[in-house]
This record gives sequence, structure tokens and C-alpha cells, in this order.
Amino acid sequence: MKSRLKKSSVSLVAICLMVILMVLPTGYEDAVIYKETDKVKAQVLSTDESTVKSSGLIQSGEQFCQVEILDGKFKGETTRAVNMLSGSLESDKIFEKGDIAHVVVSYSDNRITSVTMSDHYRLDKEILLAGMFVVLLIAFAGWTGLRAVYSFVITILTIWKILVPAYLAGVNPVWCGILITAFLTLLIIFLVYGFDRKTAAATSGALLGVLVTCVIGCIFTDAFKIHGAVMAYSESLLYSGYQDLNLTKIFMSGIFIGASGAMMDLSVDITSAVNEVIQKKPDIGWKEAAMSGMNVGRAAMGTMTTTLLLAYSGGYIALLMTFMAQGTPIENILNYKYVSAEILDTIVGSFGLVTVAPFTAVTSGWLLTRKKKDCKEL
Repeated sequence: MKSRLKKSSVSLVAICLMVILMVLPTGYEDAVIYKETDKVKAQVLSTDESTVKSSGLIQSGEQFCQVEILDGKFKGETTRAVNMLSGSLESDKIFEKGDIAHVVVSYSDNRITSVTMSDHYRLDKEILLAGMFVVLLIAFAGWTGLRAVYSFVITILTIWKILVPAYLAGVNPVWCGILITAFLTLLIIFLVYGFDRKTAAATSGALLGVLVTCVIGCIFTDAFKIHGAVMAYSESLLYSGYQDLNLTKIFMSGIFIGASGAMMDLSVDITSAVNEVIQKKPDIGWKEAAMSGMNVGRAAMGTMTTTLLLAYSGGYIALLMTFMAQGTPIENILNYKYVSAEILDTIVGSFGLVTVAPFTAVTSGWLLTRKKKDCKEL
């Protein structure tokens, strides 16, 4: 009964927080670019490529599509839409008859003035994929899987509703990032353990690792002379009217935010291991319990640091292939700014992982054995 009440209270806290975040305004809902527009689905009835210029893989010009609008205030209407091609394989898209597209309908006095093809419509597939994941997670992990879904949704909402608007508003990215990371770390670990000393132990260890990552990241970002414009789309942000943003500090915050998930994972693993040892050997001292946690940490650190490397480098395979195809010397590759930025991310994040192991081992050893002593005294 007590365990069921504990689980229900954790779920209630998570659901209330999700509702609050969902209704929380970002302040950017009514951006000027989307005023007097309707963003809807449309089916492509026919296409016209007569003005498209092709040069090998590159296509530029305009593709015209006859579309039927499937929802929104102009549902059922058939109109002509334009698909602008810039010659970029990364951003351009070509539509075919029968495709379902996401379009932006501009209107005035309830009459359509223009329709722009935004992209292929993928939201239904994304919802299907997410739903399959949630069902699999809950079916496999039960209550733990449901809590994982809660933490996943809350993390997305917190980043979108709080972190991003705060950065756009000019709030100090490093301090804001630390506070948001601390909040998410405490919340996510709370969803794992509930109201328990294990929550305090794992959170303390993870946050100490985040703090180390933050300090080292700030120091070596300056030492490497990395400008925040190395981040994708950062220049577009500046040209959109946010010239006063400190991109370098945003880059710094991204280092410890990106590594915080792995640090939480390791801290929970070590705390759970130490708690298991204490359950099997209630009279164990805190130093011995902490050493057990250290042994678990040593075993996990080798794979966790490699996890960071693979996570950061996975999106740069094409870049590495380009370097190899051009015969670029390795010293040149390592010295490029964007490569140095990834090296900084990986190594500094690994610093955090290495330090979070002893931190968590000590905090969990001390707090969890203290729990046993308190129980004996009672």
C-alpha cells in the first residue's frame, strides 16, 4: 500500500508538471513571419517542373504544385503552390503527385494570396513512431518505463518552453543552463527513485560532475578560441535579429547540457549498486560501500566515455569522409575549429563522467549507510 501510494504521488507530480509546462507560453507563439497564415496539410494533385533548372544533382528555380488543402480554414480548396529550390541538397525537397505536404497558406480578407510548400508531411509518422516506442517501453519496463516517458516529455517541454526562450531573451546561458540542468537532473532521478535518499545521493553526484564539466568547458572554450558561431544555424539566428546573443556562452552551456544525460545515467547506476550492496550487507561502513561504488564506476566509465564519442561523432561521418577523400593531413583536421569544438565536447564531457563516479560513490556510500544507522537508532 505504501509503495503504491509512493508511485501514485510521483506520477501526480510528473503529470502536474507536464500540464504546467504545456500551457506555459514561450512568448514567441505569434512570430511576425507567420501572421495571417495557416499551416496545414495538402495533397499534391500535379506538379510542374518547367522552370526548374537541373545541373547534375543540383536543382534550382521553382517547382509549381497543384494542391488540395486537407485541413484548416480553407479545407477542400484546390490551389497552386510554389516550392522554392535553392540548389541545396540539404534543404531542398521535390514533390510528386500523391505526396502529402505541409504548406503555409497566406491569406487576406479570407482569400488565399499565396501557398508555399514547406516540406513533406511527417508528423503522422513521427506520432506513430513515438507511440510505438512508448508502448514498447511500458510493455517491457512497466512502471519504470512509464516514468521514463514522463521524464522524456518533461525534458522536451522544459527545453522548449523555458531554456530556449530564456536564451533568446538574453539570459546568461551558462547560469541558466546550470539551473535547468540541475532541475532536470533532480526531477529525472526523482522519477526513478521517488522520495528517497537515493535521489539525494545520485543527484549530488551527477550535479558535481556537471559543475566540473561546466568549469572545464568554459576554461577550454576560451583556450581553444572557439566562437559559438561554430554551432549549426547560429549565424541564421544572428541574422534573424538576435545579434546581441552571446553564442560562445551558449556553446559553453551546450557542453555540460549534452553530457548531463550520461552523467545522470552513471550516477543512478552507481547509486543503485551501492544501495544493493547495503541491502545485502546492512552493517557495511560508508567507506566500504563507497569503494564498491567506485568499482562499479571504473567498470562503467570505459564504455560511457566511448558512448559520448560515438554520440558526438555520429553526425560527422560525411565530414570525415570528405577529409579522407581530399587527403587532408590529420594535424590539419584536428586543428580545424569545428573539429576542435567536437573534441572539446567529447573530452570535457568525459571529464564529467570520470569525476561523477567518485562523487556519486562517496555521496551514496555516506547517505545510504547513514540511513541504516538512523533506522537502528530509532
